[in-house]
Amino acid sequence: METAYLDPRSGATYPLATPLWRAPSGAPLLLTPMPGIGRAGIDRAARGPWRYAAALPFRAHDPISLGEGSTPLLARRFFGAKAFVKCEWMMPTGSFKDRGAAVMLSLLRQQGVTAVLEDSSGNGGAAIAAYAAAGGMAATIMAPASTSPAKTVAMRAAGAAVELVPGSRQDTADAAVARAATLFYASHNWHPFFLHGTKTLAYELWEDLDYSVPDNILIPCGAGSNVLGCAIGFAELMRAGMISRLPRLFAVQPQNCGPIAAAFAAGAPDAVPVAIAPTIAEGTAIARPVRMPEVLAALRGSGGGAVAIAEDRIAAAALALAGAGLYVEPTCAQVLAGFEDLLHAGTIAPEQTSVLVLTGAGAKATPRFAEILGIAL
Repeated sequence: METAYLDPRSGATYPLATPLWRAPSGAPLLLTPMPGIGRAGIDRAARGPWRYAAALPFRAHDPISLGEGSTPLLARRFFGAKAFVKCEWMMPTGSFKDRGAAVMLSLLRQQGVTAVLEDSSGNGGAAIAAYAAAGGMAATIMAPASTSPAKTVAMRAAGAAVELVPGSRQDTADAAVARAATLFYASHNWHPFFLHGTKTLAYELWEDLDYSVPDNILIPCGAGSNVLGCAIGFAELMRAGMISRLPRLFAVQPQNCGPIAAAFAAGAPDAVPVAIAPTIAEGTAIARPVRMPEVLAALRGSGGGAVAIAEDRIAAAALALAGAGLYVEPTCAQVLAGFEDLLHAGTIAPEQTSVLVLTGAGAKATPRFAEILGIAL
């Protein structure tokens, strides 16, 4: 069956020939389930997402690539337990979003899209700006007015038009949806092609671990694109007969902005009322994830869960990782605290194979580290 856009909430499908970023109903789109690939389908001459090009919804004739993916998987010990850290911050723009940006923009350009709109608190915008520039596409990035200049300057340097929006991260998202009436919305939170870039993390972990599956994957989670990407990728490997079980997926969120963790704890299929406050894990500060039902279903379907982390523990985890030579954003450092909680609860056993996904470079969060360390900039 030919791959198509899928509205998972109604079951309606739409052909890929027409570029879409959401369903006519307003729901976020996925793609219809794909068969996946095995070892023979890997392009061993390519790197990163393009090693698994045969698993994408269609082949990009001229992929936009800056050398993303193929990130290190390092064996470490934390809290007396073994773990692997997947170094997703080691990407051209310093975050995991390069996987999704490379695949999404390559496929959109092939569909005839030449100018795109994105909204972002930093990493997504930097990735879209860079890959649009590399692909000869125009980019407009809408960002909260409070976004660190270290991130918006990178977007401007790549040639993107940056518009700062007063208010919260959600205010920026709402403004971008309104603007999408006049400019194609290549949103890392909305567009299904982005998820098919992030799903290559699952294929890469499978290959990293000698074609085996970890027991647990801990993922810093805002909108949930890495959670859904892993769920999609490992489901494809299962369909292809390459694995016999799924890894448990655990979303880690800040207590100050943890709508997915709150809904999971409540046993709810969708959002529940939750208080939202500022957090140093700013990359996961998504108050209303658009794919909440799908993310919750992915966590539950894997046998995993969700953990919420207090601000002081996020800060401590960031310093602990930095002290181990892993200088990453507090946004992703929170997975270390999540790992500790899951170990103490007995949810994860020390001898299991656990992967901590570290998604953003610490240099992007210099003001946050200065605050943690009490240093004036």
